[in-house]
Amino acid sequence: MAFIPAIEAVYGSFHTATGKTSLYNYNFVFSTFGTSPIINTFIVTASALLLQFTVAFLVASLLSKPFRGRGVFSAIFLIPFGVATIVTGVIFHDIFSTFGGYANTVLLDLHLKPIDWTGSYGTSLLVLILADSWKNTPIVTLVLLSGMVTIPSDLYAQAMVDGAGPISRFFHITIPNMIGFIAIALMIRGISEFNIFAMALLLFPHALLTTMTYALFDTVNAYPADAGATILLAFVLVFAALVMFMRSRQGKVSSNGK
Repeated sequence: MAFIPAIEAVYGSFHTATGKTSLYNYNFVFSTFGTSPIINTFIVTASALLLQFTVAFLVASLLSKPFRGRGVFSAIFLIPFGVATIVTGVIFHDIFSTFGGYANTVLLDLHLKPIDWTGSYGTSLLVLILADSWKNTPIVTLVLLSGMVTIPSDLYAQAMVDGAGPISRFFHITIPNMIGFIAIALMIRGISEFNIFAMALLLFPHALLTTMTYALFDTVNAYPADAGATILLAFVLVFAALVMFMRSRQGKVSSNGK
């Protein structure tokens, strides 16, 4: 169920619709670089990852400590991850609808001017980033939380005795001990964000804001080989970035050890 579809996707990415072996699909995907869809994809990927990691770190830090109602809070926070993408799209469409949307209703109650959320480039990007982050932040939180609970509390206690503040403990204890978990979360979410499609299609059915996969869907009628090439390229890019990041971290640790 895992390897056979993956092998077929890689194999199909090197074949055209007529069955001819070719790099056409990769050339087609590379031709989108520098165009509006790929720029939108990179903006959404970077912004959504930044937002998701920021919120996930805060929530994971909170959940790593015992407090009354932690179980209820955890259950409520995980709900978005269980909501189907199409339902999430409908929810945020209703929230940011120009006429009768909840966001504009709040603005009117505050005697502020309503906003056409999907009528401009900037607000459309904001809506897409918020919708995607609302749904996927819980999975990032779970990954980061699993890393936080493995850090011995004695390290923090000793650091506090030595006079290390919260910021110093975060950068010298929390981050170094969570590099592997951060890499896993980055790979999972980075590949998914780079191939974001369904959420953009649901929120902007008339191509008001297209991502790369959305543009390929409209251009080639969702030919699976192009999708395979896109996913494979995304995996290679994200994996290469993570390898470079991990090697740089190992180099710093080695130099500090010397």
